[in-house]
Amino acid sequence: MDQFSALKAFCRVVEAGGFSAAAAELNVSHTLMSKQVRQLESLLGAQLLNRTTRKLALTEAGTAYYARARRILDDLQDADLAITQHHASPRGTLRINAPMAFGTLDMASWLPHFMARYPDLSVDLVCNDRYVDLIEEGFDVAMRLARDMPDSTLMAKKLAVTPTLLVASPSYLKQHGTPCAPEDLAKHNCLTYTLVPKPNEWMFAMPDGSHRTVVVRGSLQANTGIALRSAALAGTGIATTASFIVHEDLARGTLVPVLPEFPLRARKLYAVYPHNRHLSPKVRAFIDFATEVYRAPEWA
Repeated sequence: MDQFSALKAFCRVVEAGGFSAAAAELNVSHTLMSKQVRQLESLLGAQLLNRTTRKLALTEAGTAYYARARRILDDLQDADLAITQHHASPRGTLRINAPMAFGTLDMASWLPHFMARYPDLSVDLVCNDRYVDLIEEGFDVAMRLARDMPDSTLMAKKLAVTPTLLVASPSYLKQHGTPCAPEDLAKHNCLTYTLVPKPNEWMFAMPDGSHRTVVVRGSLQANTGIALRSAALAGTGIATTASFIVHEDLARGTLVPVLPEFPLRARKLYAVYPHNRHLSPKVRAFIDFATEVYRAPEWA
């Protein structure tokens, strides 16, 4: 007796509500279905089904056996699907959400290489700085910058740590002086990023391991780091910004770090996607590619 075939036949009979319906679904004879279940019962030494001319019902032993048998078949199906999807070629449209500055300045530089690797895949990139409900708005994956990921039904893969920097132009520091300690920022025009809970409170890590928060003020606040970068380059003041926005300016010397010995709290870069037991090939390909890109980013 093929026990696995008999197990599948038994489950199908239970779910179809009878031997005739199950046999029709599997395109086999009623006699074969009945024989397989009887052989299974003989092997187990227990009656699994109560049979009457009008009704079929699980016995107590049948109920327990069906639950375990169904789990075995589901696990096998999941294993098959995982392998099939893993080897399937990514295709279709991949909808990605990303923060405005990150999507514009960073992702845009490597996304064409991802698309070249997967020519059957098209990308719909939506950049904004509001909270996006991935499931409700139909996104496959999102890139998010956060200090901590809140508990949710979403899955999150950490890709990198993005330092938060204070920067200013050499001309601004020449005119207004260079701060030597966080308290000195009270004398400066500080440019603040509004998409954080307390934009005017900057928390610094001190050399002794403690943290110190200072309240700052300035003539410009903005909900995008791109605007703060431009203002800093123009000599307007000292800006707080992510390293991926200004790393090239720092390399050229058009911006310089301020208080580098007192680092601000960094944020983390995550790839976030709806919970699913098996990632679709296109989402898996994207996350694997992003993992490669951010293994050692220049701005880290």
